[in-house]
Amino acid sequence: MRSDNQGNSYGVDEENLDEKAKNLSNDVFGDEGDAEVKYKVLSWWQCGFLMVAETVSIGILSLPAVVAELGLVPSIILMVGLGLMATYTGYTIGQFRWRYPHIQNMADAGEILLGRFGRELFGIGQLLLIVFIMASHILTFTVAMNSITEHGTCSVVFGVVGVIISYVLCIPRTSANVSYLSVASFVSVFSAVMIVVIAVGVEHPWKGSLQATVDTSLYKAFLAVCNIVFSFSGHVAFFGFIAELKDPREYPKSLLLLQGTDICLYVVTAVVIYCYAGEDVTSPALGSASPVVGKVSYGIALPTIIIGGVVNGHVAAKYVYVRIFRHGDHMHKKGLIATGSWLLIGLVLWVIAWVIAEAIPVFNNLLSLIASLFASWFTYGASAAFWLHLNKDRLFSTPLKTTLTIINVSIVGIAACICGLGLYVSGKALHDNPSSASFSCANNA
Repeated sequence: MRSDNQGNSYGVDEENLDEKAKNLSNDVFGDEGDAEVKYKVLSWWQCGFLMVAETVSIGILSLPAVVAELGLVPSIILMVGLGLMATYTGYTIGQFRWRYPHIQNMADAGEILLGRFGRELFGIGQLLLIVFIMASHILTFTVAMNSITEHGTCSVVFGVVGVIISYVLCIPRTSANVSYLSVASFVSVFSAVMIVVIAVGVEHPWKGSLQATVDTSLYKAFLAVCNIVFSFSGHVAFFGFIAELKDPREYPKSLLLLQGTDICLYVVTAVVIYCYAGEDVTSPALGSASPVVGKVSYGIALPTIIIGGVVNGHVAAKYVYVRIFRHGDHMHKKGLIATGSWLLIGLVLWVIAWVIAEAIPVFNNLLSLIASLFASWFTYGASAAFWLHLNKDRLFSTPLKTTLTIINVSIVGIAACICGLGLYVSGKALHDNPSSASFSCANNA
């Protein structure tokens, strides 16, 4: 970034700003000098841990099974490659936000790309994806509780308990207040993963030889690839986090904290557990350790299971709240309408997430379907489109611009392939497993 006579401190050339940028350049939260509720108070490390909590959860323990399905070498290449690509597209989101400071969510960005249609398309996609992620955390909470208590009560009851806890933790209106939970989430998931890694290393259940590559089908291989893609799919919330930074110029530090954490954790965890558990590793990998270790790990992982959902729930509620009260008096107020609306929005979203988690058969396959449809674009394709939009008048002006244009067009193509093949394998999984009990008390551990 630069701050000279050619541009401002955001690295944006003011002379080249298009009219839409000039007209919409007001910060979404405006001047907060005398505001009762101040949003732009996040430090870069708070933002980074929010991003970690939103992206990295107990799903990391499904990655050793991905290595078993794809082989050691392809898995490492894919995890590192997709992680680096997610780092680049995450930075592009920052560039787009610096150019258009009014952006608070994907819907705002979609409006710049595709007008009113883009606003609705991106907004619906963001809300749908996040609510399904919230539902997945509720479902994971019921699995954890059933494992810890050996199905101590009806699974629906555990789901209700999970919703109540999540909703209460979502009550703070600013991301800064939620960010402190995110530190606990990171400690939780890191501790749980390390316990499993050490336990599997000590028990060493696999006695066979490891495979650098394996024979597999397109269907099974791409289901595994989707797991890797979805493990980097936190970008849907990045605009909201940037909007609440004290200084948006520090966003790259937050991004590097996230990407450095998740790439290292994913690769080390997946490879080490696979090396000791081999091709028989379970998904999640807790099942590869002893039952006692599984219970302990789930217990320690409970904070990250809850808080990961809370961070996503907060993002979803903030999207709806900002859309209703944007630039209005209630945005920064603590009165009955402002506070009551925030509480009601959160309640409705969490109830919807709970209904989805309990009512829809083969939920995990449906989540994969939704994630294939939207996460592929929000993480990769849309970010590349943002860069192409920012540079639309100089795509081939220099050798560097030409190279970056080719890279970003290629990323759009990769996103399209992920979306298309992801929809195929998720649809096939739904077709092959069409039934499951709704609102069941059965043990789902």
